[in-house]
Amino acid sequence: MKTVDLFCGAGGLSCGLGMAGFETILANELKASHAETFQHNHPGTNVVVGDIRSLCEVDLKKKLKLEENELDLVAGGPPCQGFSVNAPIRDLDDERNHLFKDFLRIAFELMPKAILIENVPGIVSLGKGTVIEQIYLELEKRGYKVDHRILYAGHYGVPQLRFRTIILAVKNRDKDIYFPKPEYNSTARANFAGAKELCLNILPLFSSELKEQTTVWDALSDLPEIESGSVNEPMDYEKSPQGEYQKYLRVKSKKVINHSCNGLGPVNLERLKHIPQGGSWRDIPHEMLPKGLKRARRSDHTKRYGRLSPNSLCSTILTKCDPHWGSFFHPTQDRVLSVREAGRIQSFPDHYRFIGSLQQQYEQVGNAVPPLMAKAIGKEIKKMIEENLQW
Repeated sequence: MKTVDLFCGAGGLSCGLGMAGFETILANELKASHAETFQHNHPGTNVVVGDIRSLCEVDLKKKLKLEENELDLVAGGPPCQGFSVNAPIRDLDDERNHLFKDFLRIAFELMPKAILIENVPGIVSLGKGTVIEQIYLELEKRGYKVDHRILYAGHYGVPQLRFRTIILAVKNRDKDIYFPKPEYNSTARANFAGAKELCLNILPLFSSELKEQTTVWDALSDLPEIESGSVNEPMDYEKSPQGEYQKYLRVKSKKVINHSCNGLGPVNLERLKHIPQGGSWRDIPHEMLPKGLKRARRSDHTKRYGRLSPNSLCSTILTKCDPHWGSFFHPTQDRVLSVREAGRIQSFPDHYRFIGSLQQQYEQVGNAVPPLMAKAIGKEIKKMIEENLQW
């Protein structure tokens, strides 16, 4: 099935959709380093580098050379920094929201059988819900059945506390929209608006039928030890795969690549010595804490300066594995996670190479949709397209 990936980043969405049976024929990305990573890992895709606002949808359609109803999916995650939380927004034509507007502009010219939009959970409450309402209105006007949910990555085998809003639209559909059911018995506290109504919950009656959640140690235990701040060439695996997750990650991979990490200053290395597995800034002696945390209440900043617990999930991978942002210290080594380890926690296969500076690589991993989550969504989209739809 053919798809177009807008705001493609390093390609987490296309990677997962590829596992579900989709072929990304065209992708667009603003940042050159992200686009280079995408192109390296998806060599058959036409990657257009540049601002989506400068893309002509008509030229794009001609470039694709697609017949009517030949394109199956347009997918992407338009950034939503233009949306105001305080002032209700009732019109996607607001110039601050050009990125969503341009995503829909291109999608409506291509008129695929399905549209996938992924975004942060907070988009549900932005503009007091009018943003989502307007997206529904625009899609429904063009014959799409629309629905949205907040999906949790842990339900699909990703060892991470990560939630994403997923909007699915299928053309000429008279049945309900399908979202992937939880496959893994993983739970997380969802403390954002819309969680109760939109998150898929695991009923106790069915929890025993699900697979055990994938943990940090399931993801990392076979990787070689490295030094803090080291920039490493491709390395040999020192162990055989320690479980099913590692077997999946290591398919097509003979070496460990991107196994480099940011360094820590002497002060942070000293602080780290006091933090046990599952511990955080609270375990650091008060006189060694950063000034801001000396004034913090014990109930605040729960993830800062955290050392990961092997048997738990990782906190949400961000664009920096910075200890001041969350729990990014390795469970057994005195350093932050490497790019490869962050990629594994996002469920990227080991053969997936990230290109650019170390910081650009971290950013590419942190901004990505977890491929296993994208795979689960893609399978449901494929199922809906294959059903008896009237084209």
